[in-house]
Amino acid sequence: MADFDIVGLGEALIEFNQTRRGEPQYLQGYGGDTSNAVIAAARQGARCAYLTRVGGDAFGEQILQLWRTEGVDTSGVRVDEQAHTGVYFVQHGADGHVFSYLRRDSAASRMQPADLDSGLLERTRYLHVSGISLAISASACDTAFAAIERTRGAGGQLSLDSNLRLRLWPVARARAILREALSMADLFLPSMDDLRHLTGHTDPDRTLDWIRAAGAPGVVVLKLGKDGAIVDDGRERRVVPGVAVQAVDATGAGDCFAGNLLARRCAGDDWLAAVRYANTAAALSTTGYGAVDPLPRPAAVQARLHAGQAGPA
Repeated sequence: MADFDIVGLGEALIEFNQTRRGEPQYLQGYGGDTSNAVIAAARQGARCAYLTRVGGDAFGEQILQLWRTEGVDTSGVRVDEQAHTGVYFVQHGADGHVFSYLRRDSAASRMQPADLDSGLLERTRYLHVSGISLAISASACDTAFAAIERTRGAGGQLSLDSNLRLRLWPVARARAILREALSMADLFLPSMDDLRHLTGHTDPDRTLDWIRAAGAPGVVVLKLGKDGAIVDDGRERRVVPGVAVQAVDATGAGDCFAGNLLARRCAGDDWLAAVRYANTAAALSTTGYGAVDPLPRPAAVQARLHAGQAGPA
């Protein structure tokens, strides 16, 4: 058996999340898509580790302490004394949340393939990377592909979240690199919002057709936001409805979905059960502010699942 269920690779950041729309009041927390996903999975009992660089600053030490507190192995994290830890701000408005980043030349963007020598990749069931992992810099992209090669060479599987951020790279480059990555993914987690920029389609079935034509060989779970998800296992497509909640902040909801889905698959759930669980966890994560603090524990997810089976509250 592998020592780890999930190893994430990418960038962790310090988060400042606006708690009152239009007012300069911010709650300090943590973010970074693959880091959020790994923490979400660890809270569900998965054995997790993370690969990245953090800055040799107070923010980097805070993030390291966060992972330790959450039970995430940090033996693959390097401290870069010559770079800063990334920061982002979340502001809330009538059209949803807006992100502003201070991440240029961050420690994580300076990752190199040589940073992968911790041995974690040879001991995990899943490597989880994202479009952001591939986009923050050329060296980070090279590192992600080197990690994919090492993981698959050791018998592990690739989980890829599209997480398209067009402020990080041009759409043509994003399309080319994501197509290459998804062609190796055992699990691809695109969202309709992301894929419409790559495909021009707004119809889920046409989007899934494009993904298959692009070479996706594994299971595809197309995220539909509050409307749930579609599971495409290559033979059939099944819709898993969303879960209605009183949402206040959707920051990190997709990452919560990814982490919970992977955790439940590692625990033995079939795909539909794992997606139902992930839908519920992601919905619950939107009822609080920030990407990490609202990530639910198993008791909360199970309670909501049981309440849903019993009928409307």
